[in-house]
Order: sequence, then structure tokens, then C-alpha cells
Amino acid sequence: MSKIRVLLADDHAVLRAGLRLLLEAQPDLTVVGEAETADQAVALDAQLQPDVVLMDLTLPARPGDADAGPAGLEAIQRIRASRPEARVLVLTMHDDEGYLRAVLQAGGVGYVLKRAADTELLSAIRAVYQGGTYLHPAHTKALLEGMLHRGENVSEPDSYQRLSPREQEVLKLLARGYTNQQVADQLYLSVKTVETYKARLMEKLGLRSRADIVRYALQRELLGEG
Repeated sequence: MSKIRVLLADDHAVLRAGLRLLLEAQPDLTVVGEAETADQAVALDAQLQPDVVLMDLTLPARPGDADAGPAGLEAIQRIRASRPEARVLVLTMHDDEGYLRAVLQAGGVGYVLKRAADTELLSAIRAVYQGGTYLHPAHTKALLEGMLHRGENVSEPDSYQRLSPREQEVLKLLARGYTNQQVADQLYLSVKTVETYKARLMEKLGLRSRADIVRYALQRELLGEG
């Protein structure tokens, strides 16, 4: 019997070791590689072409990055762009409809919380391998409710235009999962300046959290913009 070949992408070595033990104990699963950054995940996916990529959202973008942000979103997009048949299953601590929608929009096919039971993770891997999409029933309910109430809790239609060009840039990068430090590096600003822009844009848009930023960007379809 051929085994389902899984690539692990998580920046915590202890968690990867635990996942490897769990998966290797199954007669139909095998781990073919491990990545600790988004760049490594993309490179190993191209090299190994696993059946399933099990990816954490919170990854440093590349080796040497001090901070880990949700660079997994960008990695999913890059993997799907180079290998459209790739099956990316996200394993995350973020129990939020905004992140869930972002994963699906990026091309992910499943969403499992790290606190879920081992049996749920194994079922999810097998489901996405067989061509399905795996979401916990509670996540499906949240996703549907979010779609039904898509226009709620969003500022008036011209709210985005009230942001300065720099605030718009900061908003898009934060929504894509960049940390404050990564935004600062990308835009050649200080972290303090980024924090100021972040506070201003959140105040203008009536947002209170990173999840609100992701949700707002998704509703405005800003994640696909440059």
C-alpha cells in the first residue's frame, strides 16, 4: 500500500518531532521532509512534491528572521502558484474566521487547530489527500455566518480611501501576516513608525485586533493587490 507523503512546516522543532512520531505511527502515512520557514516549505514542496503539506500559519519567512509571523499564508500562495495540485492543510493556533477565510483564499484545503485531537488531524490529512476540504463543523458554521454577515462591522464604503497611501501599505502587509518588524523592514521604516501607522489605520477603520485587519482586507479583496 502506497503511503500518503507529508511535508511538515512548523518553526517549533519539538512540535515537528511530535507530529513526525504521530504520523509515522500510522500505516498509511509517512513524513518526507520538514521545514521551519516559509521559504524552506516552498522549496521542499517543489523538490519533494508531497501529497499533503501540513503547515503552520505562524512561520518566519526565511532563515535568520528573528520574528515569526503568519508567513504561511504567502507560502500557500507560492506553493499553489508553482504546483496547483498541491494540497496544503493548515495546522494553527488561530481559531478565527478571518484567518480561516484567508487560508481558503490563499489556496489551502483544510484548517485544523493545534488543540484538536490527534484523530481529527489524521482524519484531516486523509480527507485532503483524497481531494476533499477539511473544516471542523464549528469552522464551517463560522464561515457561513461570516459570508451571510459580510457587510457587518465594516466601516462605510469610502473608509479605505480615508487611509493615507502609507497606511494602506501597512494595512495590506499586516493582513498578509507580516509582523511589525517585517513591515518595518519591507517599507524601510522604524518599528515605532509602523506601530503608529497601525494605530492610526485601526482607529480610522474602527478595528480592534489583527484578526479584524485580516477580515477587513478580505472583505475589501485587498490581499491579492500588490
